[in-house]
Amino acid sequence: MIPGRRRYTSRPCPRVAAMSQELQTIIDLIRYGASRFNAAGLTFGHSFDNALDEATQLTLHALHLPHDLPPAYGNARVTEAEKEDVLGLFLRRIEERIPACYLTGEAWFAGLSFKSDTRALVPRSPIAELIEAGFQPWLGGREVRRALDLCTGSGCIAIAMAHYNPDWHVDGVDISDDALALSRENEKRLHVENVRFVKSDLFSGLTGERYDLIVTNPPYVTNDETDALPREYAHEPELGLRAGDDGLDLALKILRDAPLHLTEDGLLICEVGESERALVELLPELPLAWVEFKVGQMGIFVAECADLIEHNARIAQLTDARGAGRGAGDSLF
Repeated sequence: MIPGRRRYTSRPCPRVAAMSQELQTIIDLIRYGASRFNAAGLTFGHSFDNALDEATQLTLHALHLPHDLPPAYGNARVTEAEKEDVLGLFLRRIEERIPACYLTGEAWFAGLSFKSDTRALVPRSPIAELIEAGFQPWLGGREVRRALDLCTGSGCIAIAMAHYNPDWHVDGVDISDDALALSRENEKRLHVENVRFVKSDLFSGLTGERYDLIVTNPPYVTNDETDALPREYAHEPELGLRAGDDGLDLALKILRDAPLHLTEDGLLICEVGESERALVELLPELPLAWVEFKVGQMGIFVAECADLIEHNARIAQLTDARGAGRGAGDSLF
């Protein structure tokens, strides 16, 4: 058995076991899994957005095959023991509603394989597309020596930035000891040497540190949305999701304090997801550039340090009004 893999002891019920006799090939299992997932009404949103891709991921993992297996192998026959392992994973996915990446222990982000477990959210941010594009055209000709990944979780953004930009020094910050332990395991897994992980509640542990680029995917799910999330999300740490009545509790703190940690022409790139509308309504005067991805706009903005400084008094007023620190309306500048 491949180190780090385990056999799955869950066994399908007798009816499924009898039906499985008709499942002979890898493609048979993938099709069957996708059908069962759709019939069970599973929610997809943790790296994969459809039943077919999740069934493929689980099948190949159980068979110890690479995720990019050539299609020609789809007609390869499987043994009864292999079939039991695959169907056992399918059963857990359906009955326990565990995200597929937690079942396999692996998530792909920006073309890299990360260890994924319940210590941090499953890596899935569209920021991966920005990293692979070198943050262009947003960086333009700016030189980046130091970059920060705030709310790093599994470390996927920090490590991907460090991997694709070996001349950068990258810091990854999180308040969770569990998340930081996972991020350091991923640092070793991917053999990056230009990244450092620091425990900090947002910027509180970064006094005096300045960066040319700050990238952050903070919690941004509203209280109502968090309470109504499908069962799959209950396996993720709520600390990485919940962010107040409008989803902006942390994003506003970041907007307020980022100028103290950005260089003069530094950039802040922040994901707020569906809370984009609430942010625009709160700060219509703040010039934010909303990133267009291959699939459209996805709630990620780019802000210039100079603009954050210019509007800091208003941002501070809004932030402090919800009990974020300092006296109401106090500005950094």
